[in-house]
Amino acid sequence: MLLELLTVCVLSTGDWPQFRGPNSDGHAAGPATPVVWSDTENVAWKTPIPGLGWSSPAIVGDRVYLTTAVPVGDGLSLRALALDAKTGKIVWEREVRTIEKAPAIHTKNSHASPTPVVRDDAVFVHFGAQGMARLAASDGTLQWVNTELQYPPMHGSGGSPVLHDGKLVVVCDGSKNPFVAAVDATTGKVAWKKPRSVEARISHSFVTATVAMVNGKPQVMAPGPDHFAAYDLESGKELWKVMAPGWSVVPQPTLAHGLVIYNHDYDNPELIAIKLGGSGDVTESHVAWRLKRGAPSTPSPLLVGDDLYFVSDAGIASCVDAKTGDRHWMERLGGNFSASPVYANGQVLFLNETGVATWVKPAHEFEAVGKNEVPGRTFATPAFSRGAMYLRTDEYLYKIAQ
Repeated sequence: MLLELLTVCVLSTGDWPQFRGPNSDGHAAGPATPVVWSDTENVAWKTPIPGLGWSSPAIVGDRVYLTTAVPVGDGLSLRALALDAKTGKIVWEREVRTIEKAPAIHTKNSHASPTPVVRDDAVFVHFGAQGMARLAASDGTLQWVNTELQYPPMHGSGGSPVLHDGKLVVVCDGSKNPFVAAVDATTGKVAWKKPRSVEARISHSFVTATVAMVNGKPQVMAPGPDHFAAYDLESGKELWKVMAPGWSVVPQPTLAHGLVIYNHDYDNPELIAIKLGGSGDVTESHVAWRLKRGAPSTPSPLLVGDDLYFVSDAGIASCVDAKTGDRHWMERLGGNFSASPVYANGQVLFLNETGVATWVKPAHEFEAVGKNEVPGRTFATPAFSRGAMYLRTDEYLYKIAQ
């Protein structure tokens, strides 16, 4: 059985074209970035961003792409933006949709939380139940808009799209009739739509899927309400599942050494490691380990070698053996966390919700090696490209570089 993390096709070395980087694993390659910064130190530029969005930046070439939601009366203007990576100047700003009345969301959410995907001169943006679109990366020209994937979101939308083999996979777990879908990246048409097979007590989630190769074929890893399910990328057929009660799932699953590691519940978070593959219900046969203490409700876990790093929403960071779940350390960082940790400069970066970032040495003993801070709220996961870090707050996008 061939089990491996899929590497997406990026345009050039140094691009950060989607949520959590080129391989969706939170690893930043390329030249080192500054490990010390503030609101003024090592700031190449700081650009105010209209409206509010918790989507992470996507960087390809000399452009930085974002989404945002700008209040207009009782409604919203849902927009995509491109900035010049060298100067921070907004190159184009395009309205994707206008919403007459803004739907209710959780206080920690935004109306533009999913991160764009950039590929082959196209920018794919997703606003959950409010629709998704493809724009030209060069000038923001709208190429298609899809509003077919209707569902009643609870607290807004959060999961980012995942692009593989010409399909954009999105998880649409709303307050009823949850489903997973794939949209053709060229035409914008729905390729498949698969209802969840488990009728959960509470059905909403906000997860970003992960794609893995199993026996040479791509499978969609999509945790959901009261279960985890793997789907065939081509057809949408459910291939196997694990039963685990839980709801409001947020973190993106992590692939590690033949396992998929995921969170299955928000209120009582627990990480579960499952052996990839199988058929049907594999709950009894494929669970490798489970871990409750310090498990994250929102930030995605980060694999570095044989070790898994993660932080709970309440600021408890942990390092465990990814193969066994055995814990190496657990430490309180301070503050609350939504952004996912990133591996950059040979260190693990944890960013809390109030702009405080802590560098931690990847080792079996805890060692914090630096701390930095910018003002504002910081819920978006930082992006890294060509020796620079792009850090989004509720008001600004920072480029941290020497």
